[in-house]
Amino acid sequence: MLVFERVQVVVIPAFENATSSTRIRPNVLAAWPCPRHHRRMANHTLKIDLKNADETANLARFLSKKAQAGDTILLGGPVGAGKTHFARSFIKSLLVDDEDVPSPTFTLVQTYDTKVGEVWHADLYRLHTEQEVEELGLSDAMTDAVCLIEWPDRLGSYAPKDGLLINIMPSDTLDSRTITVEWSDPKWATKIEGWQND
Repeated sequence: MLVFERVQVVVIPAFENATSSTRIRPNVLAAWPCPRHHRRMANHTLKIDLKNADETANLARFLSKKAQAGDTILLGGPVGAGKTHFARSFIKSLLVDDEDVPSPTFTLVQTYDTKVGEVWHADLYRLHTEQEVEELGLSDAMTDAVCLIEWPDRLGSYAPKDGLLINIMPSDTLDSRTITVEWSDPKWATKIEGWQND
């Protein structure tokens, strides 16, 4: 189990029958620009305060140990929040041979052969239509590979209902971050179990 200094964990049950005015929880999804069906899908929410980039990387590496084909991790947050840092730490921990893991800002997608099979890292910031998502092959990859997707709001109707949503936001200091995690598929509770403190 991972233990961090100054970690606050809050698990909040979903409002399955919430009205549109109460569906978005304050301070949790205000900066998460995901489609409406994403906001409705979450049954569970986990919030963690991290003091530096190393703690963010530790979370990513821990999650990678339980990764398997069909896992899709959606990374949200503003520019510079640490989405690529999280993805890079996740991927590097799975590589058989150490290699560079660049941001896919311009290539849109980078793929890697890893200990758990193929891993896709996508940055959808520059996408404008859902057709572009299909052209990238992401719909198949989300079934056949492990996917880490930055700017998941661009997925539109291709957004997986069983994905893990991780929103990374700047916090009180330059290096600190607040991470809010949402999921509905029961498999994620096991995969991120070590993120919670007793």
